[in-house]
Order: sequence, then structure tokens, then C-alpha cells
Amino acid sequence: MKIAVVGATGLVGTVMLKVLEERNFPLTELIPVASEKSVGKQITFKGKQYAVVNMDTAISMRPDIALFSAGGSTSLAEAPRFAAVGTTVIDNSSAWRMDPSKKLIVPEVNANVLSADDKIIANPNCSTIQMVVALKPLHDKYKIKRVVVSTYQSVTGTGVKAVDQLMNERKGITDGPMAYAYPIDLNVIPQIDVFQDNGYTKEEMKMILETQKIMGDNSIRVTATTVRIPVMGGHSESVNIEFEHDFDVAEVKDLLANTEGVILVDDPANLKYPMPKDAHEKDEVFVGRIRRDESLPNTLNMWIVADNLRKGAATNAVQIAEYLVKEELI
Repeated sequence: MKIAVVGATGLVGTVMLKVLEERNFPLTELIPVASEKSVGKQITFKGKQYAVVNMDTAISMRPDIALFSAGGSTSLAEAPRFAAVGTTVIDNSSAWRMDPSKKLIVPEVNANVLSADDKIIANPNCSTIQMVVALKPLHDKYKIKRVVVSTYQSVTGTGVKAVDQLMNERKGITDGPMAYAYPIDLNVIPQIDVFQDNGYTKEEMKMILETQKIMGDNSIRVTATTVRIPVMGGHSESVNIEFEHDFDVAEVKDLLANTEGVILVDDPANLKYPMPKDAHEKDEVFVGRIRRDESLPNTLNMWIVADNLRKGAATNAVQIAEYLVKEELI
């Protein structure tokens, strides 16, 4: 089993390598791939050194699976080249997510739609992934009509430059690189990605459209506000869900507690609720603050937290690869 990691030296690519190692993914050969400036650089995996190669070299090696985290333009150009030699690409960028011919996969939700013919598989947006993991069992039981979500997203979702900006500001360095138009330390920026003609940002529209596609139900209405906060790792979400059918709060908690990939942290009497620091470097989605919305019938509030570099990106991609191997789809 030959596995290529494209973008191996980047923030998410580094975590992909870590997750592959931690989960003991059954690979026999690792092919780390990056831009020309990183070719020859050494990557350590399971105590062994691997030299970074360029795209052409990796394609010539015909890997079984290529985990992509190299940006949308690279994915659009290079993923079809890998697919053409028989490689199954799992892409972490937004390039293929809304392509009607490509599957958008969160394994706990819709891995069953995958087949051996799927040679380019899209990994959803980080904030969408953690939300749909928690929504799926509730939709199955009560049928979701509408979702209102506000996100509180870590700077790691932007990348290394944003992490540097935050840490520089913490140190009082004001002339460092700026990933955002404004300071992020001691601040909240209600914009993630660029604004669209309808006044929503691209990130907000991703959450709306991707949720419907992953859940396989375009009748679910979604509205989103995405916000960047000065946190180093982990996205948080306040989610309000209106259902077709009424629910029992205790039953909702029981459903979530028994859902694969979910950890219920909901004990307000003892101040127990999910926080980004608790989800850091974990693969699960943490859910709490579950309560009935008393302003509308059949409506629930909850709080969802996950590590955006792991379940929101690297872990989800590796879990897709694990499913493909388990089901013998490659």
C-alpha cells in the first residue's frame, strides 16, 4: 500500500503524517510530496527518513492513495493526473467539494456512498465536518428543518502566518506578517474568507452548501456566521436546530453519547462543557450545552467543538482512506 501525502511540509500535511503514524495506517511505502522548493527535504515517519519528492516523481510512483493538502489550485491541476494513473485522491481543499460528480465525505455520516469508481474524493470544510457528525443521528431521528450556526474558529484554520501573527501580537511585535486585515489578539473578526454578493462570506456558504450535500438532503435550511477568534487550536460552534418532530432532551443526549466519533460533555452543574483546549490533538467531536430552545417549538441548542487540524482536516481524510481499505475499494 503506497500512500502519497501531497503538501507534506504544510500545517495540515504534517498533521496527516502524524495521524497516519498514530493510527498505524497499513502503508508499506510513504511518498511525501511538496513544492519544488521543498524537494529533497527529509521527513521522519515511524523513525524512518523519507525525502520529499515533486509531483511528477510521485505520480510516476503510482501510489494507491494520495492525501492532498496543497490548496485548491494545486488540487485542480494535479488530482486528475494522479487519478489518471489509478490513484485514489482524498482532497482537503475546497476544489472539488461542490462538484456534482465528486463525493463529499464524512465517514461517520456518508461513507456508504463511496465506490471503487471514486478516484477524487472531497474532504469537507473543517467547520462543516464537526457539525454534521453531531447532526446526523438527530436528523435520522427527528428530521432537521433548519440550522442556525455561529462559529468561533481558531487561527490555525488560516495557517502558519495567522499563528505567527497571533503570537507576535502576544509578544508586542507589531511589524510582523499579517494574515488578517486587523489584529487578532484580544479581538474577534467576523469574517472568514472573502465576502460574496449575498453578504455572506465564502466560509459561511461552504457550511450551508456542504451540509446539504453531505447529509443528502437539500431541504435542510442552513444559515451561518463564521468568526475568527484568538485561539490556537480547535473550532467551536453554537448550533440551533429546528426539527420536524419533537424530541426529549435526555434522549438527544443519549443518542449523541452513543454516536461514533462523538464525546458528550454536558454537565452544567459541575461546569462541564466542551472547550477547544480539551479537543486539542483529539480526533473526536465534543458536544455539550444541550438544551431546548424555549422560543420555538421542536428546537434545540447545542455547542460543538473539535480540533480543526485533526477531525476537521487530517483525521477525516485518513478515516476516508481507512474506509476505502477496509471495504476493499482500492
